[in-house]
Amino acid sequence: MRIGIPSEIKNREYRVGLSPASVRELVAHGHQVAVQKDAGLAIGFTNEDYEKAGADIAPDAEKIYAGSDMIVKVKEPQAVELKMLRENQIIFTYLHLAADQKQTQGLMSSGAVAIAYETVTDDKGGLPLLAPMSEVAGRLSIQAGAHALEMSQGGSGTLLGGVPGVPPAKVTIIGGGVVGTNAARMAVGMGAHVTIIDRSLTRLRQLDDLFQGRITTAYATEETIEAELLQSDLVVGAVLVAGAAAPKLVSREMVTRMKQGSAMVDVAIDQGGCFETSRPTTHENPTYLVDGVVHYCVANMPGAVARTSTLALNNATLPHVLAIANKGWEAALRDNKHLMAGLNVCRGKVTYKAVAEVFGMEYTAAERMVVGA
Repeated sequence: MRIGIPSEIKNREYRVGLSPASVRELVAHGHQVAVQKDAGLAIGFTNEDYEKAGADIAPDAEKIYAGSDMIVKVKEPQAVELKMLRENQIIFTYLHLAADQKQTQGLMSSGAVAIAYETVTDDKGGLPLLAPMSEVAGRLSIQAGAHALEMSQGGSGTLLGGVPGVPPAKVTIIGGGVVGTNAARMAVGMGAHVTIIDRSLTRLRQLDDLFQGRITTAYATEETIEAELLQSDLVVGAVLVAGAAAPKLVSREMVTRMKQGSAMVDVAIDQGGCFETSRPTTHENPTYLVDGVVHYCVANMPGAVARTSTLALNNATLPHVLAIANKGWEAALRDNKHLMAGLNVCRGKVTYKAVAEVFGMEYTAAERMVVGA
């Protein structure tokens, strides 16, 4: 199979779909790989590194899209990239369609086979291709939040861990999944007072055991969220509904009553955000103020640590890229129900139910698009 790796063009996005080591694996399996010139240069992957791994270097994105059976990316295709996709071409990347109707329609119009990292599942009910970036984003959320609390960013001037004689900041994390757990690890490590809110008692028990009394857990109700919010210096939104829009758990009215100079980090912004006051921002302009509360809502947070993120992502995606390349997309999906769950748009049809529902579009089961499934 001919596999293409274009440069990412989203604002300050330096990750790359495949590392040189991943390219080498694909070439060893008999596949052709083309990488856009300088696609990985910003994170230390030179054109020479890719050539040594067996890749061809293409001068521009047009060559990549025109000459590839499968495109492997990191972020969702931007408008100019959607126009380069063609019928039956595979695109394997993060899509986050439930928050992006225009992209959904663009993928439908292209006729491409769009497989989303974030909805691929595993035997444990997890999201293994989302998990590495959730780990990164969770840890980054505390770094970003700590910075947002600085006076120069509009924050209250509160040091997350405090100092002897001065109490630490109060951090509330809404959601106890991968993002929330990793956020808590960082916040606890920095000396903050941490509360995790979740609606699963089982998960709260697991977190209580994991952190051995170093955090407080709370069951998620509107009253609990509001009470914790009003006392918090930093709030991290870490909720996830797989493939669907994030629920709005923090209302505008709640935000108006928060402490002046407090900070909010919405890690769910890729899926529309879980704060009513959230709107996507970029690494170039990451924050804004609403009623004196600093909001950090960067839609590609792991891009801030692009080398670590690329390597972590490749560890998770490479087996699936190999399966698709070795077998073809239909056989790969037919043989793996978890990869089948990643099919979001196929030949003009929406094949992920949550996406169809949020936009009121016709839903076609993924299995119906796969011959022999």
